[in-house]
Amino acid sequence: MTSPAKAPGTTRTALVIHGGAGVIERSALSGEDERAIRHDLDRALDAGDAVLGAGGAALDAVEAAIAVLEDSPRFNAGRGSVFSADGRHELDAAIMEGHTRRAGSVAGVTTVRHPIRLARAVMEHSAHVMLAGAGAERFADTRKEIERVANAWFDTDIRREQLQGAQDAERRDSDSAIPPMAGGYFGTVGAVALDARGHIAAGTSTGGMTNKRFGRIGDSPIIGAGTWADERCGISGTGWGEYYIRLAAAHDIGARLAYRGDTLVAAAREVIERIIPAAGGDGGAIALDVDGNIAMPFNTPGMYRGWIEPDGSRGTAIFRDS
Repeated sequence: MTSPAKAPGTTRTALVIHGGAGVIERSALSGEDERAIRHDLDRALDAGDAVLGAGGAALDAVEAAIAVLEDSPRFNAGRGSVFSADGRHELDAAIMEGHTRRAGSVAGVTTVRHPIRLARAVMEHSAHVMLAGAGAERFADTRKEIERVANAWFDTDIRREQLQGAQDAERRDSDSAIPPMAGGYFGTVGAVALDARGHIAAGTSTGGMTNKRFGRIGDSPIIGAGTWADERCGISGTGWGEYYIRLAAAHDIGARLAYRGDTLVAAAREVIERIIPAAGGDGGAIALDVDGNIAMPFNTPGMYRGWIEPDGSRGTAIFRDS
């Protein structure tokens, strides 16, 4: 889906979002489902673009876009998060402001409707960068603006079916260290924005991996792994988090711009399309630089994504040939 470009001379801002990379088969995605997913991506773009169009900060645009995706049951973040092995939801999120390097993140929260907002509260109202589990919940208790919900609010039938499928497969293959479920982490959401001041922010939110155990935390809330922003660019990753952590994937993309002078597209493609698959992982990322260049590489069959370029042209896509 695309729309006409804005008239020349308007404010130079940009926004890119994702709803996860993974095993997305055309045959398994009905026309109705595709329209609904694209609609939610467009709503998230509208929310972020409204902030940017009013002269707002990239940080606000990222939070606004991700909050919309967290409320959609179609993504693995907020409502629609996957189930852990014990049948509950443990949510992670991070946000980072590039020109100040301020960052905040939360991991393993269970009653916060919008984890991205709690991550920002950690950044702005605590002395810390990352809070986890019960401590993050206690911090949420101190912030009146953080909306709380029962853990069951995040339930969806399809995620429960995925948990059952993963546990059935695990019982058939009891020696497997990781549940043999392709795309069991699929659906993480993220956003990167460039505002009229030339500032960049990035954020990521996820329900983690289906059937995860022992308080497992992936890359999304780890600064430099699944989320990164500096004065040059911002990145939000989506994929098999263990590999993004080991390879510091998001920071690696940024470092290639800072230290080697790579273009955004070249840096993002090298990390996502070569380095991560070579290590055994998979996934994708969205990236945006201060010149408004956008990269959306992935090494999986599909990635839910949407963008608004500096000229105002916009679109959403799912498959590689979109």
